[in-house]
Amino acid sequence: MAADKNNVAPMIYSGYDYCTSRSNLTLGNKDVANELWPLIRWCFEYLELQKTNEGVYRSDSDELEGRAPAGKIDLSTNSIVYGAFKSAADLARELGNTKLSILYDKSAEELRRAIAKYFGADVQGYPTYRYYEGNTTLKAWICLPMTMGIIERRAGTIDALLSKYLWTNNGTLTQSGDKVFWDRATLYAFKGFFMNGATERALPYFKYYSSMRLLGDHIPYPVEAWPEGGPRHLSAESALYCRTVIEGLFNIIPIGFRKFSINPHLPIEWNYMRLKRIKAFDQLFDVEVVRQGRQEFLIVKAENGKIIKKTKMQGKAFEIVL
Repeated sequence: MAADKNNVAPMIYSGYDYCTSRSNLTLGNKDVANELWPLIRWCFEYLELQKTNEGVYRSDSDELEGRAPAGKIDLSTNSIVYGAFKSAADLARELGNTKLSILYDKSAEELRRAIAKYFGADVQGYPTYRYYEGNTTLKAWICLPMTMGIIERRAGTIDALLSKYLWTNNGTLTQSGDKVFWDRATLYAFKGFFMNGATERALPYFKYYSSMRLLGDHIPYPVEAWPEGGPRHLSAESALYCRTVIEGLFNIIPIGFRKFSINPHLPIEWNYMRLKRIKAFDQLFDVEVVRQGRQEFLIVKAENGKIIKKTKMQGKAFEIVL
């Protein structure tokens, strides 16, 4: 294998590894995972060809495919590579490949440190990330590290995303000083807010966004972008809306064929929130978070109503084995 001259493959392959590893864990089918595992490994081998001396990964394109400046080494691609390493390590463990699981966990930790060193910066007065070398304005995709579990600069990043430089009535701008917005960036930002405990700050924005997109004059789906495309509907953005709840508010992360971590953030104004008849991990189950007085309880039930887990919430993640 050789590095591409016009190098967009790292963005594609990192996304493949992240999505395929997570979806296989969620599906809970070992046979399917074994079938796809060789391609996951191949993509990681290709990505290693793009690794720089700074420990980050080159890519000539990011998630927006050249619609906005991204440099030759961008934060989006590197954040997704990190998430891919984490989920692939979990998948390797499930497939009995201890050696690779250790390697991918180590690679993830090394990349986490490299991201902090290479991208960490004060931008327009906020301690967050520069998006690429030479970048001096805030970009919407600074939300991605915290959605992947990289939390060191989350406070400054949340402040930056909700600042006058990025936030508008239509969600977050692609970059400061621009007028273009993409719903995918806004929805990833919501997911990051909820995952990282900024629920009370984010909920008013999320409710307004929901009223406009799902119940307002542009229904019933999120849009791809504006002014590009009309703005047209796009199925991927609509799926991201669901992920803001499942992976954001409930903070469910697959970590095994029959196992997930969960760290819900119940808004103060709600007494409960529920996900009913979840089909995942080769099971059918319910998840509920209930407030009783001043205490919150997490309840996980099997399809037959049997309680799998009932525990007091303690501000930390729980591992649930189905």
